[in-house]
Amino acid sequence: SRSIPAQLTFSPPPSFLKKILSKQTPFSHLLFPRHFNTILLSSPYFRSVFSVLEQMTPVCPFVKATRPDDASSKRSGENICKHAAEHESKAKSESVVSGVIEPKCPLGYDSRSFKIGPLSCVLCKALLFESSKCVPCSHIFCKACISRFNDCPLCGADIEKIEHDEETQKLVDKFIAGHARIKRSPASTDAKEEVSKNKSVIYEDVSLERGAFLVQHAMRAFRAQNVESAKSRLSLCAADIREQLKESGNKPELCSQLGAVLGMLGDCCRAMGDAGSAVTYFEESVEFLSQVPPDDMEVIHTLSVSLNKIGDLKYYDGDLQASRTYYFRSLEVRRNAMLNHHDNASLTLDVAVSLAKVADVDRGLGFEDGAISGFREGVNMLQSLKIDASQVALEQRVCLLGQALLLK
Repeated sequence: SRSIPAQLTFSPPPSFLKKILSKQTPFSHLLFPRHFNTILLSSPYFRSVFSVLEQMTPVCPFVKATRPDDASSKRSGENICKHAAEHESKAKSESVVSGVIEPKCPLGYDSRSFKIGPLSCVLCKALLFESSKCVPCSHIFCKACISRFNDCPLCGADIEKIEHDEETQKLVDKFIAGHARIKRSPASTDAKEEVSKNKSVIYEDVSLERGAFLVQHAMRAFRAQNVESAKSRLSLCAADIREQLKESGNKPELCSQLGAVLGMLGDCCRAMGDAGSAVTYFEESVEFLSQVPPDDMEVIHTLSVSLNKIGDLKYYDGDLQASRTYYFRSLEVRRNAMLNHHDNASLTLDVAVSLAKVADVDRGLGFEDGAISGFREGVNMLQSLKIDASQVALEQRVCLLGQALLLK
């Protein structure tokens, strides 16, 4: 029989729910960011109850997709499809004007047919990382993925040992290096002569730029708990964006992308237990996101979440004063955003979350009056919310947060 790890679903009893919502539980432990589920939780019950407080939907920083709680899932999907269609239409028009060559990936790695290919791991569904071969069946997987099994997930054969497959990994690395190429100068003399006749030739994938390609694989690997793979892909992506920043200056779009990717790298480090590196990445993420004009809601959210993540790590480390500093900065970012988006229900909930975080730390520091004031303000904001009937997930988050605040 195959030794496939069981995927368990937990339904906590009311007594447990009351316990974790009680006054003895730090509120910072109840709230965590959207982009990645990387908080190291001590109880499986905890995650099943409070994952709805802040939906952790990975949003690619290279695609202007709406957040799930800003509109229905249908509208979000329509926006993504619209963006892809516009991108493809633009690429086709450029091909006529400037001689753009638009190759289709022979292995199917593009947005219209993004699927598991011959260089993918069937377990994490991302490109192979630290390719490892099972003996004796010779099936290949990522090292981190196959290490959890005693039998081959594909054929069921007993795994006698696992060997590193260097040749396959070299092929994967070459594929990544050459895929979704970004504006490279022609290498041959003939090519240069052709460029002089037909303006510039730009080699690029029709539907996926290099950064988005790497981020997609990183998110797939991260969801499958192959954190080393995710970190490796994100590091390549960050290096690419840094190179573009050197060439073109601190453009807001590039700063936004790099800030998001650095935040994801921080999530990877935190999942690996490296809190020091996580803080470094989050702080650098904040630095780049702060350079972007504060008119993009996704950037505002990512910036405030990065600040909260640093605050969380400081909180777990016992540095309450530093934790409060970062929580308060996040609160200010969200409050300033509300001046121009006062009717945004999701943003209002984010402000209430920040108020609760600051108030919780104030209580820990002995500022009881300030803590009570912060909790009350959060409750009042939740009571004033008007939520559309279609925003079920947002309504669940509001209810859970409201219960937690009232118990405080």
